[in-house]
Amino acid sequence: MSFFERFLTVWVLLCIAIGIGLGAILGDQIELLSDLTFYQVNIPVAILIWLMIYPMMLKIDFSSLSNIGKSPKGVVWTVIINWLVKPFSMAFFAWLFFDQIYSAWLSPELADQYIAGAIILGAAPCTAMVFVWSYLTDGDPNYTLVQVSVNDLIILIAFIPIVSLLLGITDIQIPYNTLIVSVVAFVVIPLVGGYLTHKVLVNRKGEEWYTETFLPKFEPLSISALLITLVLLFAYQGERILAQPMDIVFIAIPLAIQTYIIFGLAWYGGRWINLSYRVCAPASMIGASNFFELAVAVAIALFGLQSGAALTTVVGVLIEVPIMLSLVKFANKNRYQDSVNTAED
Repeated sequence: MSFFERFLTVWVLLCIAIGIGLGAILGDQIELLSDLTFYQVNIPVAILIWLMIYPMMLKIDFSSLSNIGKSPKGVVWTVIINWLVKPFSMAFFAWLFFDQIYSAWLSPELADQYIAGAIILGAAPCTAMVFVWSYLTDGDPNYTLVQVSVNDLIILIAFIPIVSLLLGITDIQIPYNTLIVSVVAFVVIPLVGGYLTHKVLVNRKGEEWYTETFLPKFEPLSISALLITLVLLFAYQGERILAQPMDIVFIAIPLAIQTYIIFGLAWYGGRWINLSYRVCAPASMIGASNFFELAVAVAIALFGLQSGAALTTVVGVLIEVPIMLSLVKFANKNRYQDSVNTAED
């Protein structure tokens, strides 16, 4: 384990503190950076996420992708958790906490806003960041790519009906430009870049040089980009976090509970159906994390930038990385011997 990974929890806490501090100190000046968007995707964050994902794509064995269709169990399990369980469990926990448990502290109108934001977040399963979680848990990069690709395709079909159903509205409009830009920026471009890099360098230098000399140079890049992303995200919301600390806590509790429960269902269910560890780990991470770019954009488009729904999706972004790192630690600590090969999954 590298120096960065060994002390990752320490770096994360430092970056959170630095981000909140910068947000409080800079105030409105940080908005100049947060306003650098393209179809509601923040450009600095997009670049950093690309830097996280590109090294993962370098490890993909593109010649083996065609074999994954012969072992669909892991993909099917991912689809079940993400689309038949997660959106509805998120809606339940949002209703339970915001409408029932917090009723003495939240107005019905604000509770409804928070519920809406949680539903939008729960209906948008992770795409880009899961490559990072897969890498940190030694997941199968080839299989992870297929799982993410299937999710991207299903989002196009299922996101609107599920959100409409759970919100009780029928005129929802998804910002497809945001969705398309996110998929292209976070999946397609790094995928093509990884493929071309792998093909050119292996042809010139050989597979052994590529694996033992070239790839190790990129290992610190993903972690460094992740930490800088944390600083930016918390800086963007630092002033709001300090101004509304209790609302942040109220929102974070059900979102965190939902994340751990979904991970547990995916993890232990995957083991029960005999998924190999390198498929089960990223499958569990996909279910637990969210496509936050899409969720934030939809919440803002439907309810406004200053709405409770938008705040809920932003809190989801802020708590996701620390929570997911705890789940990465759990997965690594509880790695199990495969009873079947990945090809049989």
